[in-house]
Amino acid sequence: MIAAIRIRGVHDIRGDVERNLDNLRLLRKHACVLLEDTPAVRGQLAKVKDFATWGIINDDTKKILVEKRGNEYSGRLTDSRGKISYPVLKIGGRALRPYFNLSPPKGGFERKGIKVAFRAGGVLGDRGEHINELIRKMV
Repeated sequence: MIAAIRIRGVHDIRGDVERNLDNLRLLRKHACVLLEDTPAVRGQLAKVKDFATWGIINDDTKKILVEKRGNEYSGRLTDSRGKISYPVLKIGGRALRPYFNLSPPKGGFERKGIKVAFRAGGVLGDRGEHINELIRKMV
């Protein structure tokens, strides 16, 4: 499972990048979503690499994220005709909203800031296993 976090705001975003952020449910700054690791999701994440960071989340961090920031989903699961199903994250028998609102990280982001790729010392892009450290700082 992949955890993706939106780092930057909405100023000066191209239309296709904004649509991909909406499709990934990264609607607000410091919002985190859990996604399946598929080629389509990887392609969308590559498109939004200048506004988000992502990586493989482990079970311990996922458990902490759900316990501290998981909000119960109280709406209905389908529309009145049963044709449209609304996105719900089911973890441990609980129905949760499909996103998590996080705080800015304690101790700040990496040294070079939020406009530089992770491989160059910044925050953005694919982090691999290092996403777990960032989520623990933001929960």
